[in-house]
Amino acid sequence: MQAPTKTIFERELAGENISLDDPEYPQIYAIIRKAIRLTSELNAMRVDDNAQVNQLFSELINKPVDDTFFLIPPFYTDFGHNIQLGRNVFVNHACTFMDRGGITLEDNALIGPKVNLITTNHPLDPAERRSTYSRPIVIKRHAWLGANATVMPGVTIGENAVVAAGAVVTKDVPDNCIVAGVPARVVKKL
Repeated sequence: MQAPTKTIFERELAGENISLDDPEYPQIYAIIRKAIRLTSELNAMRVDDNAQVNQLFSELINKPVDDTFFLIPPFYTDFGHNIQLGRNVFVNHACTFMDRGGITLEDNALIGPKVNLITTNHPLDPAERRSTYSRPIVIKRHAWLGANATVMPGVTIGENAVVAAGAVVTKDVPDNCIVAGVPARVVKKL
């Protein structure tokens, strides 16, 4: 008996290379088109209360968000379905979440304006460069990402950690530390 084949979504979350000419790629592209439509609606809506934003964001990520979630649009994502949110998460304006590899924001995470969480990359081999591979990003409890910080694929930001404004994080950040710079490095322990 042949083992069941993994779906393209399972292969992507497992970090496999995904080619644009993969026969299952249209399934990913359908969700990308949905994300484009919903982020356009989110970013154009007249926001009278947070419940309206949360309702549309729930549709974008394909699961309900907690009432304590607070997002200031505009917001950008290439997928949406692989975003996981804890309680009391705050996401400031103009953030980009490329979440095909999975993004988890645990309880009380604070995401500053223009933060980029990038889970997808391209292979270095020019023959494979139009493919992508993804690695998850995890932002632990009480972590704070300053304005315009960028977190690259496969990185975990530790509990209570602070990422300084403008930092580019390429490696895991330990709990209770402040990182800064390009690439980011520990500058202080809390």
